[in-house]
Amino acid sequence: MDSMSIGKQRISLRLIALWMIGSLICWSVLPSSAMAAPAPIGTKARASALIDVQSGRLLYSHDGDTPMRIASLTKIMTAIVAIEHGNLDDMVKTSKRAFGREGSSIYLRLGEEMSLSNMLYGLMMRSGNDAATAIAEHVGGSEEGFVHLMNKKAEEIGLLHSQFRNPHGLDEEGHYSTANDLAKLTAYALRNKVFAEIVKTKEKRAPNPIDSWDYQWQNKNKMLAMYEGADGVKTGYTKKAFRCLVSSATRNGQQLAAVTINDGDDWADHRHMLDWGFQHYPLVQLIQKGNEIEGYPYLAGGSFYYPLESDEQQTVSSKLSVMEMTTTAYALGERGRLELFLNGQRIGVIPIYEPGNPRLLEH
Repeated sequence: MDSMSIGKQRISLRLIALWMIGSLICWSVLPSSAMAAPAPIGTKARASALIDVQSGRLLYSHDGDTPMRIASLTKIMTAIVAIEHGNLDDMVKTSKRAFGREGSSIYLRLGEEMSLSNMLYGLMMRSGNDAATAIAEHVGGSEEGFVHLMNKKAEEIGLLHSQFRNPHGLDEEGHYSTANDLAKLTAYALRNKVFAEIVKTKEKRAPNPIDSWDYQWQNKNKMLAMYEGADGVKTGYTKKAFRCLVSSATRNGQQLAAVTINDGDDWADHRHMLDWGFQHYPLVQLIQKGNEIEGYPYLAGGSFYYPLESDEQQTVSSKLSVMEMTTTAYALGERGRLELFLNGQRIGVIPIYEPGNPRLLEH
């Protein structure tokens, strides 16, 4: 069966009815005979991970939970925290601390002011440590205050093996993350339109208030030029962390993000990882909006896609919960929910409605 055609059929549930308090629960379990997908071509990375951005499903991991130095991959967290907590139109002033920050730079002058928006482009495209410090001081009140926001965000996202001590990624004891955590962070950040636009930009001009010429930045991420569909994310290097890279690409409506830490051949490895992901875990349409629920006078209220290896398509199970008439959701038009599971783990939920409900016409 074509991988994109499953949801185009009527949703046929072989139902076993179980009465529970408040709702009628019905299950459909398909045969379980999944086979593990072949491992990607071996990378030279100390640790690596590959994730489907929209679903958040981790497709591959090698030493993915080992805490390591991550260099400027730190700036992925810096950028998303600044976007969520700051005002992009604010003018950010370059302090003495930011001006004197060592390492990669966009060469801000002492006292120079630049919009937070443009400074974020300098942060992600040119990996400016001066920009990272200036952003942190502006958004967090101080660099230390911003680091608190970074760690709070890490906890909110569910990064289990990460701790941030600075906004730029220069080597510091107690500053670390993992390939799996960075994959999860990147997937979260790429769902933000501002972040996604910044990291896919190849060239950017920004006003220079001191000289007659504008800033003109080229993105350091070579994947944007060497891989079809590439749209992010961040390079990194220090003498202790070595080469680090997070890349992303979109093909056929599916976006993947790859992470490598301490990898001497990262450009080639990322091409192989992304190719492998698109080949072995394409998006499968499990539900199409408007499909009939066989045995019930209801229609699926939304479409649902999920990255599945070919043999996994036969392991998806579903549970239909029909709501009581006394519930608030019922009064608002919802008649129940269809939950989808893979190997016992819930991967999605779709509301169901009666035919003619206006919500079925919404895009």
